[in-house]
Amino acid sequence: QGQLVESGGGLVQAGDSLRLSCAASGRTFSTYTMGWFRQAPGKEREFVASISGSGVNTYYADSVKGRFTISKDRAKNTVFLQMNSLKPEDTAVYYCAARARYDSGSYSPDAMDYWGKGTLVTVSS
Repeated sequence: QGQLVESGGGLVQAGDSLRLSCAASGRTFSTYTMGWFRQAPGKEREFVASISGSGVNTYYADSVKGRFTISKDRAKNTVFLQMNSLKPEDTAVYYCAARARYDSGSYSPDAMDYWGKGTLVTVSS
C-alpha cells in the first residue's frame, strides 16, 4: 500500500510564498504521475498541477499558471508545490495525489489512484 503525506501548509498573507511537500512511501511512486489538488470550503476538489513520472511534463490549472511550480525529487520520493504571489482565493486544503498512468492535460479527482490527507493553506488579505 502506498502512502502520501503532505506538509508545508500554514497561514500567510496575500503576496507571500509557500512550498508544499508530498512525501511518498510504501511503494515506488517514481514512475507515477503526481498531482496537487485543492478544495476550498463549500467547493468541489479541483486540479491544481501535475508532473509526469519522469518529471519532464508538467501541467497547471489556468488559475495558478505563472504563480505555482510543481517539481519532484525522485531520489527522495518527494513532490513539491512552490506557490508564489498567493491570493486569498488560493485558500484551501491542498491534497497530493498519484496516478499510475500518464495522460497529458489536467486530471479529474476520480482519475487519481492514491491520495494524501491534505494540508491547509490559508491566505489572508
